[in-house]
Amino acid sequence: MFDDLEIKSHKGVYVVKFQGDTPFNGKDIIETGMHFIVDNRVSELYRDKLSNILGGSATMTILATEENKSLDKFPDYVEKLVSQGVRRGHTLVAIGGGTTQDIVCFLAATLLRGLDWLFIPTTLLAQSDSCIGSKSSVNVGTIKNILGTYTPPKRILIYGEFISTLADSDVMSGIGEMLKVHAIDSPDSFNTIAGDYKKLRSNPDLLEHYVYSSLKIKQRLIELDEFDRGPRNVMNYGHSFGHALESATNYQIPHGIAVTIGMDIANYVSAQYAMLSETDFARRHTVLRANWSGYENVAIPLTPFFQALSKDKKNTDTQLKLVLPDKSAKIVISGFEMGPRFMKICESYFNRAHKR
Repeated sequence: MFDDLEIKSHKGVYVVKFQGDTPFNGKDIIETGMHFIVDNRVSELYRDKLSNILGGSATMTILATEENKSLDKFPDYVEKLVSQGVRRGHTLVAIGGGTTQDIVCFLAATLLRGLDWLFIPTTLLAQSDSCIGSKSSVNVGTIKNILGTYTPPKRILIYGEFISTLADSDVMSGIGEMLKVHAIDSPDSFNTIAGDYKKLRSNPDLLEHYVYSSLKIKQRLIELDEFDRGPRNVMNYGHSFGHALESATNYQIPHGIAVTIGMDIANYVSAQYAMLSETDFARRHTVLRANWSGYENVAIPLTPFFQALSKDKKNTDTQLKLVLPDKSAKIVISGFEMGPRFMKICESYFNRAHKR
């Protein structure tokens, strides 16, 4: 079992507790004044272990879809919580993945001018990446993640057993974010996890090791730059392109897999602008390509892709702000004009590199 992580934030220290082989049991976490928001899929898979929570009057189940973290859905959530008697001093508890986290974090930041919240992440992506960092992200219309807050949970409980019931696509999605954070750490870190890639899905102990190391890497960045003003921006590696892919395909590609493809596009753009070497691009392409296996034939309509890319919240008035590797394969932030050359490079990626 790994040591607890104590994450420093503007609201004080919050703790990530690794439960190791301790089995999840919903009744162990129930305290007075708790309101539970549970991913509907988790409630079905773990109905027996969640029976005390699901049978209570302060529980709401939600379908974890992009549509359900849109701003126009929040009045329903607020009305439900008010009907349950939510009060200042109560605590919201999120049980689910990143979408559930976004919904509960945003509610905790705004409802009654602020409530405490706890998080039990049930996806690999949430356990290895999104559970720390304080962010919530809410969609408005067709614009992804345009609203949000920085509201850390009081506590995060990580149970390894949830990973055993995930679909392959969810595991690949989480691995995509783990590849991202290790690439950000250093070329050597990326090479290490890439070398273990084929063993990750069959070796739970190895997978948990990389969950822990991913959070340790991210911890350094979020404590240095909690509000995304500078160094933490490198965590968006793969995300500008990934979000555009999600939007253009109407979310046919899961988030972490879209980020995996987004990293590959970023690497390709860097190589075409004579930054990353072709050798380094090819080496990284091999493992990234393996991690979106099964999604290579999803049609990518270019006009919606470029439209979504142009709306990315990290852009300036005149430039795309992209995170990509430099000549030494270090992940850096660069500015690009979305002119004909840039768009032609992206198009050539989908016509050539994405398929091979």
